[in-house]
Amino acid sequence: MIRILHVDENHPALIEGLEAMGFENEVNTSSSKKEIEREIERYHGLVIRSRFPIDSAFLHKATSLKFIARVGSGLENIDVKTAEKLGIAVLAAPEGNSPAVGEHALGMLLSLFNKIPKATTEVRNGIWQREANRGEALSGKTIGIIGYGHTGKQFAKNLSGFDVTVLCHDILPDKSNEFAQQVSLKTLMEKAEVVSLHLPLNDTTHHYVNRDFIAKMHNPFWLINTARGNQVVTSDLVEGLKSGKVKGACLDVLDKETAAFDVVLEESYEWKYVSQHPNVVLTPHVAGWTVQSHLKLSEVILSKIKKVFETT
Repeated sequence: MIRILHVDENHPALIEGLEAMGFENEVNTSSSKKEIEREIERYHGLVIRSRFPIDSAFLHKATSLKFIARVGSGLENIDVKTAEKLGIAVLAAPEGNSPAVGEHALGMLLSLFNKIPKATTEVRNGIWQREANRGEALSGKTIGIIGYGHTGKQFAKNLSGFDVTVLCHDILPDKSNEFAQQVSLKTLMEKAEVVSLHLPLNDTTHHYVNRDFIAKMHNPFWLINTARGNQVVTSDLVEGLKSGKVKGACLDVLDKETAAFDVVLEESYEWKYVSQHPNVVLTPHVAGWTVQSHLKLSEVILSKIKKVFETT
């Protein structure tokens, strides 16, 4: 009997599909990592979102494990290299929520440009200011997308209905498509007026947008981050907002998030400045978490688990 441990809640369709394959499923969303580590040798599969990191010590205890399935896109909370050495397949589902992330990035940008959060708050409080809420046109802008994988491509596709120029930069070659032209980072920084991050988190992308990055941007620009919070240095973002080099920001993620994507909103100077800035739009790491993507993520993971057992 194939036994699968689920340490996060996911769409019921995932367990239903696994049961239809004849697998035994156990859901444990309350035990600590140490407690689960003591039992992990009993399981052939592990399904997780972001509750705790899967490190080398944990993996070496997982002597029966055939796969780890992350119901999401990034794999920074899993020691992928060790898993591969141990013959454990590591699965993710970027296809499942990339359309949602692309839509959310566009929604945040349009919301920022048209001052919708600010205007909504004012009108609800009986304040009717038309001139003070005059918007910014998206048409005519040059958008720079950094990281042209699943979510970057979806954002570019969503922008295709607008009169904009879309540039993309990626460490892999030949990424251009009908929605974006691939350019060097230098060219993107010379031309872009909006920069959107769609990067995996690793040593090279940690603190990617910092004081140096902001200084190298030729134009004052708007920043969108729907990737990972600690890819942007908040203190440097504050400096950019103060100087006007950063004209505004759309942040679905914050640098204070834990590995489980929770956050304690501290009363730091940087957070207070960002949270109160009229040209900053904030959401609680929900870009990829629509009703539809909740189901789609589970469907994608289910199909990948099936392939693991079809090839073994």
